[in-house]
Amino acid sequence: MPCTSSKVAPRTSSNARPLHGHSLLLPFFLRPRAQLASTSSSSSAARRKKIMAVIPRGRPGTSLGHRRPTLPLLLFCCLLLAFFPCRASAFHSFVGTYGVNYGQIADNLRTPPEVVRLLQMAKIKNVRIFDSNHNILDAFRNSGLNLAIAIPNGLVKDISANPAKAMDWVNENVQPYYPSTRISAIIVGNEILGGADSGLAEALIGAVVNVHDALRALRLSRTIEVNTPHSEAVFGSSYPPSNGTFRPDLMVYLKPLLDFFSKTGAPFYVNAYPFLAYMSDPEHIDVKYALMEPNAGILDPKTNLHYDNMFEAQLDATYSALELAGYPDMEVRVSETGWASEGDASETAATLENARTYNFNLRKRLFLRKGTPYRPKRVVKAFIFALFNEDQKTGPGSERHFGLFKPDGSVSLDLGFKGLTSSSSSLHTDRRAAAKGWIFSAAAALLWSCSSTFVFLALAA
Repeated sequence: MPCTSSKVAPRTSSNARPLHGHSLLLPFFLRPRAQLASTSSSSSAARRKKIMAVIPRGRPGTSLGHRRPTLPLLLFCCLLLAFFPCRASAFHSFVGTYGVNYGQIADNLRTPPEVVRLLQMAKIKNVRIFDSNHNILDAFRNSGLNLAIAIPNGLVKDISANPAKAMDWVNENVQPYYPSTRISAIIVGNEILGGADSGLAEALIGAVVNVHDALRALRLSRTIEVNTPHSEAVFGSSYPPSNGTFRPDLMVYLKPLLDFFSKTGAPFYVNAYPFLAYMSDPEHIDVKYALMEPNAGILDPKTNLHYDNMFEAQLDATYSALELAGYPDMEVRVSETGWASEGDASETAATLENARTYNFNLRKRLFLRKGTPYRPKRVVKAFIFALFNEDQKTGPGSERHFGLFKPDGSVSLDLGFKGLTSSSSSLHTDRRAAAKGWIFSAAAALLWSCSSTFVFLALAA
């Protein structure tokens, strides 16, 4: 996460000169005139004597004899930090703990620039899309948002078989946009392992490696992560959490992927849906346990750890499976999780109230920045599914109702987010407010910079 700066309180000394009022800490152009006059005449000689008493003296030609020339260098450093802030940690695959999946299987969504504004209003910093839509890549330029782009399943075999295809894809979808568009990750395929296409499963590791090698050739492999997400189909068992294991028949594909990710430092991405687990067995699963509402929970007999929600139990089952496979230090990150607000008649748990409850409790839990019972020091990070309801998705009715927002940008789930409005006057009002906020922020930053510089000079003079 981002660069931080520490503030150190100044040391006090019995020999140090006293400060005559707080206004001496202000730049000269903000001090009262009367004070400027008094400080420049009556007390200047006394201050020089006191300062000379505490500053070490040295012979000319030594480091102690010539301290003044260091002031321009320090002033230059202050200005450099003010106008060119630290960028070493500007690009991360995930900032904070909360992200969202931006699906586009709909014919009535807002334009990408409007979606960017919606995300900024909601203060959602991490976004994942399921392709490399150039209109979205353009809209995300200089937005301050992290964007994970994807290689669809249909391209995985070609990219795996031919490294040149991987380089072509990176040159077409990454090079023209990065770094003005913060491409934080390239997601290779989606839920490939555990599916019916064994040839696609065999090709996955080759595609991941080829994409990573293309990024490395362009010196981007340290700033853009390469990964692939998995569904619950990769697990042989997941209950209780300590009994989490991967399917033995998939280890031939998983093992080389896990080896590669352990070398690159990438996390293991899993799609975790308590909604789907509850729907599969509502008679034996407490809906409150799935919704993160107060409930009796479960006790894992092996670890003696208590779980009061299924989301954390699913994550710890993944940690157990990784540990058993030989990767105890690999991070688990959630690539998808959510709850449908509407569905078919048979999907009785897909209600607006349940969707709001799950998403509200999950968001609150993620903002606590804590780990799971089995990995308490490993902060949980998750992409929520999804940003919008998508009217052209196939499958059961619930597939079209996972959105935090409706297609027009209005709020679907009341989580405290502010939606977009359709009137042009409101759009102009929002733009004017954003412009005023930017001007105020820039002015405040400049004033802080100047004040800090003059405070430093006042204390050093």
